[in-house]
Amino acid sequence: MKIGIVCYPTFGGSGVVATELGKALASNGHEIHFITYSQPARLDFFSENLYYHEVAVAQYPLFDFSPYESALASKMVDVVKFEKLDLLHVHYAIPHASVAYLAKQILATHGIHIPVVTTLHGTDITLVGKDKSFSPVVTFSINQSDGVTTVSESLKAQTLEFFDIQKDIRVIPNFIDFSRFHNNNKEHFKKAIAPGNERIITHTSNFRKVKNTKDVISIFKKINDALPSKLLMVGDGPERRETEELARHLGISHDVRFLGKQDAIEEILSVSDLFLMPSSSESFGLAALEAMACHVPVVSSNVGGLPELNQHGISGYLSSIGDIEEMSKNALKILEDDDRLSTFKNSAYKRAKDFDLVRILPLYESYYQEVIQSTKKA
Repeated sequence: MKIGIVCYPTFGGSGVVATELGKALASNGHEIHFITYSQPARLDFFSENLYYHEVAVAQYPLFDFSPYESALASKMVDVVKFEKLDLLHVHYAIPHASVAYLAKQILATHGIHIPVVTTLHGTDITLVGKDKSFSPVVTFSINQSDGVTTVSESLKAQTLEFFDIQKDIRVIPNFIDFSRFHNNNKEHFKKAIAPGNERIITHTSNFRKVKNTKDVISIFKKINDALPSKLLMVGDGPERRETEELARHLGISHDVRFLGKQDAIEEILSVSDLFLMPSSSESFGLAALEAMACHVPVVSSNVGGLPELNQHGISGYLSSIGDIEEMSKNALKILEDDDRLSTFKNSAYKRAKDFDLVRILPLYESYYQEVIQSTKKA
């Protein structure tokens, strides 16, 4: 198949999933065309089946904000026409689903009928999409898509609750590529981080308020009071400054490292003993899955898709949002005993195998074929 993928080219979950999916499809023999405003962060290798089409947005004095949606629609039309694509797969409802509808209508005037699959990832539904200024467009765009997927049962339920959706929604969960995410022997790195063989706790996110990064610091404070430990904070965003200030205020900044954005996150996870994810909202919890694939158990909140991923008492523990006391107790329960930690690490890895790319990729390929065939019949 020839597939166009439209996504945000960032370190965020939707961009990562879209890019990794495209790379896997290309490796499986499909021709993949990424259409976005800059090269996706994880599009980091050359393949004869991978193509990138940049959306260039011209600057005009007339506009306070450049009309990206119009430029994107034009580029989608151009790529579909001249690359003879079989299907467009757009990730994130705003604005990609509505732009895909516009591109589809333009192409129809040229006698080209391109099916569109929209994948909903989370905040495009739970946060932005619920805004009254966007809701009618989101509802219309989803209903006009030829296929719709969500990354968890929880997100599907929220989509049906918030919007008047007439389309069937297929749940295809996020996935992990075990050729990249696995436990590497990084003993030299571990010694540099924890020279006294301290436990290493990790958190990765975009440091938005919903990620509760200050809760991570508060949880770690309680862990650190009970046993020697280090905390690695990976990522960057609007909450970083206040999070750093809290670490200083609590007197634990010497045991906390803020590493900023990192490409080789699997190397950091390979030296970690525990992953903290106390988020207020998670449609799936891709960062937690990446940790589990590297044999790292997870202590998380119990929101959204996290209970579908993190098995309580097996791959880690689940707690209510903001329950710092319980999360820290659960973390210590895992970390204090070597044998128990080993059991949790192995169980986390076993659970991650349920989301192996080799299991999930055929679900997308089958769904694409289903949508293409149903569009032809229509």
